[in-house]
Amino acid sequence: MTSQQDKKSLATILVIDDSLTVRKLVSLTLERRGYSVHMAKDGLEALSKINEKIPDLIFLDITMPRMDGYQLCKIIRNNQQTSKIPVVMLSAKDGFFDKMKGKMVGASDYLTKPFDAGVLLKAINKHLKR
Repeated sequence: MTSQQDKKSLATILVIDDSLTVRKLVSLTLERRGYSVHMAKDGLEALSKINEKIPDLIFLDITMPRMDGYQLCKIIRNNQQTSKIPVVMLSAKDGFFDKMKGKMVGASDYLTKPFDAGVLLKAINKHLKR
């Protein structure tokens, strides 16, 4: 728990998922490792949070009310201020077409639920290398 990866400067991560359980699990996992975590329950709330503070990385559920993850990812990619933020899709769907659709809207990566802390941390390390 004292590795250099855990000690690096705090990154801000936005977790967007309609499941309170998923949001809390991801948030606790990342906060314990020193990350600043913001949460949103759907795409519209996420847009508001992004306008308040642009995150360094986004974990984004696909299936949500009001605006799904594909729509939100497309909006993020089409905005000059947010187009470079890594967006990691989180989904229970692990089909080829779901993953391809994620890539087509600009997702940086795709994680299939359920996942463990190691998978989340690996994704963060992969996409936040500067």
